[in-house]
Amino acid sequence: MSMKRTNVYADPEDLALIKEAANRRGIPEAEIIREGIHLAAMANRVWDEPLEWPTFDGSGEPVTSAEVTSAVADGAADR
Repeated sequence: MSMKRTNVYADPEDLALIKEAANRRGIPEAEIIREGIHLAAMANRVWDEPLEWPTFDGSGEPVTSAEVTSAVADGAADR
């Protein structure tokens, strides 16, 4: 992936936290900053089309934990 250099201003406290996290994870500080930029970009993205959420058949009544476990197990067995 091609990258473009840019400059940003950041609070010294935030930079200290980034430095600490980078040292702890053994990665460059720039990697954490790139991850943060990507998360901010995705959080503010406007999608062209609405998301299609799955729908489920049911009565609309709450289900028990045992019923959920049974449904998941049945679904996994069908695979």
